[in-house]
Amino acid sequence: MMKRKKITVVGAGNVGATCAHWAAARELGDVVLVDVVEGVPQGKALDLMQAAPIYRYDSIITGTNNYEDTADSDVAIITAGIARKPGMSRDDLLNINYKIVVSCAENIARYSPNCTIIVVSNPLDVMVYAAYKATGFPANRVFGQAGVLDSARFRTFLALELGVSFEDVSAMVLGGHGDTMVPVLSHSFAGGIPITQLIPAERLAEIVKRTAHGGAEIVSFLKTGSAYYAPSAACVQMAEAVLKDKKRIMPVACYLNGEYGAKDLYTGVPALIGGNGVEKIYELDLTAEEKAALDNSIQAVRDLMKVVGL
Repeated sequence: MMKRKKITVVGAGNVGATCAHWAAARELGDVVLVDVVEGVPQGKALDLMQAAPIYRYDSIITGTNNYEDTADSDVAIITAGIARKPGMSRDDLLNINYKIVVSCAENIARYSPNCTIIVVSNPLDVMVYAAYKATGFPANRVFGQAGVLDSARFRTFLALELGVSFEDVSAMVLGGHGDTMVPVLSHSFAGGIPITQLIPAERLAEIVKRTAHGGAEIVSFLKTGSAYYAPSAACVQMAEAVLKDKKRIMPVACYLNGEYGAKDLYTGVPALIGGNGVEKIYELDLTAEEKAALDNSIQAVRDLMKVVGL
């Protein structure tokens, strides 16, 4: 009998629960929602299960406070950690979320030693590295959601500006998942037409700035929370690429070992994502300005790593 894929989502907050929602709706496999708070993952899982007859998916969704229930997962998505509050930078979250992510990663590795881990917790680039170190997994099986979300935001703003289909806009965002991210205009297109030919430089600069502060803009509206629909959709797109061995090219936070002039850190670069996780990293020809911005972003990641002694 064929065994269904198993997806563990760590953290039953807005991002985690919405990850479970998207994954079940796409029938990627059975989903286990795990959280330290008693009752929350169980309640959300039961609620999602009761939508199955309506939305016609057959994924079994369970909620638990026990990592034993996550055993033999194919993919684990770590969303645990506290969310950003207004006025709080991603960096303020660092020390709190570092301890949380290390604990989650160790527990996942104990029960699912062969799984692939996708990290969403902020500050993202440091948290992926923390999970990589805590698990001892090969680097290709631990990566983070960076440019998939950032490029989705960039593509949204570009499509709205041009009045064209979201499907026809492709864009690349590199670097740290934060204010130093690098939207790469030289590799961004609408229907194959370079975006720089369609939108004036000054307007493009405004869109780039809005993209870099995309998360903060949502936090400022919500007041008591942060974005979760698009972040969770981005995670599930990444998980699907692994589970179905889709060989998607997407910008994710990968471990660099000399690529883009950086070593022993994680940051957002275009990669081939398939059944073995990060199967290849692509080095783009960047303009001098883009390369300088990426170097700056990489340095910002290094500075954060020092804060937690990595």
